[in-house]
Amino acid sequence: MFDLAGKTAIVTGASRGLGQYMGRALAKAGADLIVTSRTLASLELFQREIQSLGRRCVALGLDVRDYDSIQRMADAAVASCNKIDILVNNAGCNVRKRAVDVAWEDWNLVLDTNLRGTFFVAQAIASRSMIPHRYGRVINIGSVTTVAGYSGLGPYCASRGGTKQLTMSLADDWGEYGITVNCLAPGWFKTAQNAVLYENEAWVNYICDRIPLKRPGQPHDLDGAVVFLASDASAYITGQTLLVDGGISTGATKATIDKAKAEP
Repeated sequence: MFDLAGKTAIVTGASRGLGQYMGRALAKAGADLIVTSRTLASLELFQREIQSLGRRCVALGLDVRDYDSIQRMADAAVASCNKIDILVNNAGCNVRKRAVDVAWEDWNLVLDTNLRGTFFVAQAIASRSMIPHRYGRVINIGSVTTVAGYSGLGPYCASRGGTKQLTMSLADDWGEYGITVNCLAPGWFKTAQNAVLYENEAWVNYICDRIPLKRPGQPHDLDGAVVFLASDASAYITGQTLLVDGGISTGATKATIDKAKAEP
């Protein structure tokens, strides 16, 4: 049920970080890949890595903030592989600022990328392949901010919360076509986007203290979840948000636990 042999998966934002982690896991489970990025050159090494596993890997340019770019990518994807079985909507960005400092352009950048882009990529692939073939696995990537809010992340939290609601709406919309739509929400994983935070030892200790499993996520921690949601093992699961966050979304912290222990 977890075998992806004969399936084709699109992974957006596959030039680095979580996109590559998840793409690699899907390929190892048997899927051929279509990987996208704004610049094709950034995909070359990863494309060769996937091909070395014996999988087909097609690299396509995509700017999820550009409607025409989305349509060109979708047309090229279907032309190269005919049937698209899996979509991992991973392309995203972030702007870290205090709420009072967020500019109009900051908001548009984050929401256009993380939320509007997610919708229109899903629409393009579903309409061209998944709905006609009456089969599909759409995995929208959120984060722990899908269910929790953090200071300095206003636009990002709004976009990821919207991803959860969008996921439920699309699941209801496309279920009749045999398409499942779920949200995979990683916790604190070190990526190029947040690497500067991990240079601060005090911050790392603070975050690890808040995570029940006491460590940030490692690349392999997403493997099982993304393969599960992409495979027939999750055929009766749709509209759900799966958190892979070491438990941080439970809200438990050392401070609250110590306080509870001290209370009579």
